[in-house]
Amino acid sequence: MPAVDPFVTPSEAVARRRAVTETRAVLRKATEAWRAFSCPGSAECCQLATTGRPPWLWPSEWALLLEGLARARRPLPPARADGGCPFLDAAGRRCTVYEDRPFGCRTFFCHRVTGPSKPPADTTNALLELLAAANLAWRFDAAPRSLPDLHREATAPP
Repeated sequence: MPAVDPFVTPSEAVARRRAVTETRAVLRKATEAWRAFSCPGSAECCQLATTGRPPWLWPSEWALLLEGLARARRPLPPARADGGCPFLDAAGRRCTVYEDRPFGCRTFFCHRVTGPSKPPADTTNALLELLAAANLAWRFDAAPRSLPDLHREATAPP
């Protein structure tokens, strides 16, 4: 659980908690919508510097990742020298935050995805709208940011 911030009002804390709870629900629905699809598990899409396609996270998705690390009593991992997602294991093949992975990582934006011929675009778009609404209800200025930018900011010296 994150430390209590004396500058966050109780109503802001409730709004944050609601956004994170709603994000969990959206992520479960995204997993269900894409259940018929799979990938070869190569972690090719996680090589962010190579693909140039990092996932973009809403603030609640980043908060969910940080909460998962806190629950597991794990620190935020350092940046990878190979430019891969910092949440990959040491071998660069497995996600270490799989249960809390962001929306973009659940919806197979990789060209190697297999499954039915038509991806669930309508469902995916509706879920993205719910994710946006949850975050904008939390913070009126909420906007998605790239995972590398969020990670770089979080690991920068004070």
